[in-house]
Amino acid sequence: MKKSYCPIDTFINVIKGKRKSTIILHLSQGNKRYNELVKLIPDISERMMTKQLKELVADNLINREVFPEVPPRVEYSLTDLGRDIHPHLKGMFRGGILFEKMIDAKEN
Repeated sequence: MKKSYCPIDTFINVIKGKRKSTIILHLSQGNKRYNELVKLIPDISERMMTKQLKELVADNLINREVFPEVPPRVEYSLTDLGRDIHPHLKGMFRGGILFEKMIDAKEN
């Protein structure tokens, strides 16, 4: 995580990436295992999913908890910071729906 000139840029730089905001939105509904996230977001490769999860953990937006079981079980959950930014991502989601409706209206 790196500070930018403008706080908006800092926010966008942290959450930009292949489906980072989508991962956060799914985790807002509860803890998820890796395979659950892969099923919820089918248009991302497993390699890219792993990369994005590692970055989100490094940026303190999500937790990664490994349970001492055989085979090992890993769950992801939102941190306090992740929960704090969730409403802002939800607002961006709603804005995206508005733009998609406008695009659909122009195409028809």
